Amino acid sequence: MDAAQLNTITDVEMLRGLVAEKIAEIVRREQMHADVLAQRDASLAARDALLAKRDREIVYKTAKIDQLTREIARLRRVQFAARSEKLDPEQRALFDEIVGADLAAAEAELDALRSPQATPARERAQPKRRPLPPELPRIETRHEPASCDCAECGAALVQIGEHVSEKLDCKPLEFFVQRDVYPQYACRACQTVVAEPVAPAIIDRGQAAPGLLAQVAIAKYVDHLPLYRQEAIYARSGIELGRSTLAEWIGAIGVALAPLTAALRAELLAQPVLHADETPVAQLDPGAGKTKRAYLWAYHSNHLAAGPPIVVFDYQASRSGRHASDFLLGWQGHLMVDDYAGYKTLFRSGITELACLAHARRKFFDLYTANQSTVAQEALARIGKLYAIEQAGRGLDAEARRALRQREAKPVLDALFTWLYATRQSLADGGATAKAIDYSLKRWQALIRYADSGDLPIDNNPMENAIRPIAIGKKNWLFAGSERAGKRAAAIQSLIGTARLNGLDPAAWLRETLEKLPAWPNSRIDELLPLRGAFNP
Repeated sequence: MDAAQLNTITDVEMLRGLVAEKIAEIVRREQMHADVLAQRDASLAARDALLAKRDREIVYKTAKIDQLTREIARLRRVQFAARSEKLDPEQRALFDEIVGADLAAAEAELDALRSPQATPARERAQPKRRPLPPELPRIETRHEPASCDCAECGAALVQIGEHVSEKLDCKPLEFFVQRDVYPQYACRACQTVVAEPVAPAIIDRGQAAPGLLAQVAIAKYVDHLPLYRQEAIYARSGIELGRSTLAEWIGAIGVALAPLTAALRAELLAQPVLHADETPVAQLDPGAGKTKRAYLWAYHSNHLAAGPPIVVFDYQASRSGRHASDFLLGWQGHLMVDDYAGYKTLFRSGITELACLAHARRKFFDLYTANQSTVAQEALARIGKLYAIEQAGRGLDAEARRALRQREAKPVLDALFTWLYATRQSLADGGATAKAIDYSLKRWQALIRYADSGDLPIDNNPMENAIRPIAIGKKNWLFAGSERAGKRAAAIQSLIGTARLNGLDPAAWLRETLEKLPAWPNSRIDELLPLRGAFNP
């Protein structure tokens, strides 16, 4: 084979190689194009899936936001609706707690669902919070940057301000040991020893300081925590206090405070106008293996009087009117009560009866609630005018209030009597409307007596408000263990209730009083009473 043939063969081989390379390159390009197309298709599919997911989320969030918005609107309507007469005060307090919690939860869910773009900051209602009490101790934690040098150029950073966030925190009940040391000194020359005497205490040689005694009493009589619950609470803080020990402390506190309760009763009976009411309580009857009904009688000073308010509770085994007669023995004045027959003896012995207009109004309110009675509606409107006059008289002195009542309330009362009497003539005996009217007509003179004075109350509401904490407590402590326990609870509740009426912190008052009482002269016992202007912690 000559050289020309060899060259031709070589050229053909080279051409075949170039063709193969070209084909391979075309295949690679096609494969790359196919990969790009597949990647694009996958990306488009992923985007479509993401868009579909977002569409579903938008539909869900839109529906959820609409649902929460409607729920919040409903809760707000319920929260601010006029429902004061639909529930008793304890139920209403619980109802308000539940609605408040539900409203806060719904608003939190709504804020989490909304995006910042969808809800401008100016449209979000910022809660108006009270500033935290300045007297509380502050525990400050500073959050400094990881470096004091600039991350961009390395220069030293200079503080130009600070953002301060304050949050209220707490820790479990904290116990500590109050260690009192009494050094003893001796005189070598005359062989005498000098030392301060050990301060007297409520419980001689006891381990409980006044602060702990006050804590146990306040938890029992203000927070309504039975001793077995307190025992468990203290155990969580590492302190084992048996129920028998706590019970002994409560008994000692009751005995120590007895002179104060007697002095408080004397202060109350010096008042010319009083409120009275009674509420049933259960008392354990060990012999029968069940509870029996006892009564907590309550007496309250006139809220229109200039002096400090006082409430005194009297625990008795029954609802007999003789208990009120015994408590008020020798007292003369105006007494605001309901229509309970047990008080009638008092009014035959020189005490002047005042009837509660709120009780009379309640008869008509119940009637209106039951059947939308037009008579009841008219009575409520007329009585409402009397309360509007009382509201206008708030802040006036007794003489100005008397003039207001004579000028405005008396004509309304006269017109109310005329209307009640005329309406009653057209009604048969025994009906609900007749009974509601009879309640007012039979006590009319006692109902209107307040209008001839500027310092007589219109109703017994202050008394009912003072009893309300006892009604709440009954749901926790269930029953009194004995008559002695009931009387002790009534005595302590009298002092605590009076402290609250006078704007004092019952815990602070009780702690200070238990510290001072062992060495306090009985002739100055009035200075320890929880009254404005009397007690100075």
